[in-house]
Amino acid sequence: MMVKVRAESLNFLKFTRNNRLAQQKATNITWHQAIVTVQDREALLNQKGCVIWFTGLSGSGKSTLANAVEQLLHQRKHHTYVLDGDNVRHGLNRNLGFSPADREENIRRIGEVSKLFTDAGTVVMTAFISPYRADREQARALIAEDRFVEVFVECPLDVCEERDTKGLYKKARAGEIKEFTGISAPYEPPLHPEVTVNTAELSLEECAQKVVSFLEKTDLVPTEN
Repeated sequence: MMVKVRAESLNFLKFTRNNRLAQQKATNITWHQAIVTVQDREALLNQKGCVIWFTGLSGSGKSTLANAVEQLLHQRKHHTYVLDGDNVRHGLNRNLGFSPADREENIRRIGEVSKLFTDAGTVVMTAFISPYRADREQARALIAEDRFVEVFVECPLDVCEERDTKGLYKKARAGEIKEFTGISAPYEPPLHPEVTVNTAELSLEECAQKVVSFLEKTDLVPTEN
């Protein structure tokens, strides 16, 4: 796996740059306080709004796992939604490419959208490579600390390449795709994820249950009777 370890000072500069790029530009605006609170919505839904942030290499199984977790929660009558990396780039982020700057903006927007979902009392799952730690930490900073669950979908690069369901690694190896994470662009694995699942060693069902068990353990969803 190509993992480029950056100095903490560089990460700090990157994080600072992200914040500067995301500064408020609109003026003469006022935050409108809703009458129905997030607590009201959560009481209605019998759950806590939270973000389950799946991160890992392309082909590690992020989207598959996110959908499996959503299915389990849906069967238990929970209100959920999956924000998938490719799907979001068809709409909200259709104007973004895969340069480092565009990747940063891609994750910034997803963080803001996820924040809205949590305020609605929804369990939202995001399935994005999100290769940079600073970008993921920026997303975490938007959400209450106990409502952000980082799930590292761990999988060896060679296994991801064997799967290669989209043929992306083959194109990246041939130089047809530039700045491809794990090949010609870095991936910075989480240092302290709330959950780690190795999709090369565990079944999909085992991985999904591990995530749901953490949600139960932290009272984000009630334990099934």
